[in-house]
Amino acid sequence: IKMKNNVTEFLLVGLTKDPVREKIVFVIILIFYIATILGNLLIIITVKYSPTLGSPMYFLLTYLSFSDACFSTTTAPRLIVDSLRKRKTISFEECMIQLFTGHFFGCMEILVLILMAYDRYAAICKPLHYLTIMNKKVCRILVGLAWMGSFVHSITQLFIVLSLPFCGPNVVNHYFCDVQPLMKLACTDTYVLNLLVVFNSGAICMVSFILLMGSYIVILYSLRNQSREGRYKALSTCSSHILVVLIFFGPCIFIYSRPLTIFPADKLVAVFYAIGTPFLNPLIYTLRNKEVKTAMRKLWSSRKSLHEKQCG
Repeated sequence: IKMKNNVTEFLLVGLTKDPVREKIVFVIILIFYIATILGNLLIIITVKYSPTLGSPMYFLLTYLSFSDACFSTTTAPRLIVDSLRKRKTISFEECMIQLFTGHFFGCMEILVLILMAYDRYAAICKPLHYLTIMNKKVCRILVGLAWMGSFVHSITQLFIVLSLPFCGPNVVNHYFCDVQPLMKLACTDTYVLNLLVVFNSGAICMVSFILLMGSYIVILYSLRNQSREGRYKALSTCSSHILVVLIFFGPCIFIYSRPLTIFPADKLVAVFYAIGTPFLNPLIYTLRNKEVKTAMRKLWSSRKSLHEKQCG
């Protein structure tokens, strides 16, 4: 790899070159990032310490929140720091780490969303067998498979980029290291490798989206036989999941499911799915879920009363 590669660092273009706009970017992304970390951490703590949230759905929700926090961390901190720097350099090694972790946690989020859809299918369509289908052991195995699948996907993306010869141009037309902008800098024809990237990332996005929407259509269709109360509760949960799927997969499909063409809107779309979606997920799952809101209130009240006893 070193024999082919004369580039030791890359220069990121960022979101804007305007100094005033960069300060605005700094403030906005910093607020979003802090809110994302706190929101997802709050969900993880609430599920962990609330006895009422012991179902597989909430077990999987903690992994979605963990993926969200890590996924946002792969890009947001550097974007925040770079918005204050004139020269936005990133070393070759750091660039590869960012690429790997970004795809790892992005894929992890996709696979956890699929597991959550499967969980809802089992709960609504197979209620009598639900505890057998989604017991703790099965949940841990499924999450383990999701980790493995994410690793295989991200290591494939990394090897594709590491196989490219970089012989001079090092200006990445993006605010973080991703496969398509890096392939633009390669000193070779990347047509075949680009097809591989589209097949890898694009197919994962498209197939996962179709599977998820198909499963929710089946779930919603099966609700017609349920009681009004059961139907309302299931619809409330599923609508939250569907909203997250649409928000995450729309930008993901737009960027990764097409040939090697970079549009001006790509960077803003990437901001939305890499920073915006992890911020929105905690809001969607708390504002639209009575059980989570109730558990948060109880947890807060118990901590507050405990603190008052200790102080008293």
